[in-house]
Amino acid sequence: MADPHHADAHDDYIRGSQKIDEQASTFALFVGLAKWGSLLTAATLVFLVLWFQPGGSFIGGAITAFVVLVAGFFFLKSGKKSH
Repeated sequence: MADPHHADAHDDYIRGSQKIDEQASTFALFVGLAKWGSLLTAATLVFLVLWFQPGGSFIGGAITAFVVLVAGFFFLKSGKKSH
């Protein structure tokens, strides 16, 4: 393949000079939503499985889901800060 950059071509782009603040904040938002959404999904699944299994109970599922939420909250909050 031919190189599109020629020595005599004028190129305004300088590598590493673009501001990526918006991309970084969008990525941080996505990671946060994925992280907390996964925790909520896991707790909901635990609750529903323990409630609707044969011989299961609403209270047992609710207590276990609450424990999963609390443990997940502390586990996910203790992560490294990206600042």
